[in-house]
Amino acid sequence: MKIIFFRYTYKMKNDTIIELFTPTPKLLTRKCQLIAKTIEYLLKSSSFVITLIVWYLYDYFIAGATFFMMFIIMGIIRAKLRDEAIPQKQKEYQYNDEGLSIWYTARHFCGEKEVD
Repeated sequence: MKIIFFRYTYKMKNDTIIELFTPTPKLLTRKCQLIAKTIEYLLKSSSFVITLIVWYLYDYFIAGATFFMMFIIMGIIRAKLRDEAIPQKQKEYQYNDEGLSIWYTARHFCGEKEVD
């Protein structure tokens, strides 16, 4: 049994070429890496932090409603980041918060010189 891995393209029987996705860019400078990590942590923890603040200031029922509302809001923000940063051919793939933040930082904050 022979296993073959195709790296960049796969040629089908009718000579159509399927292009695989480009890898997530590498951030070379420390500034770009710091921006990407900041965006990643904000995407991960902002709903919990805002819920804890609302719980401290108001009531836990309002905090529960805020928690569910923040899931919806953070989902919309993630979708906007995905639409702005990830190339058109790759939008059907799943990306975690780290991948989204790296793509967004590479596209909007770091120039082509800093993206590998």
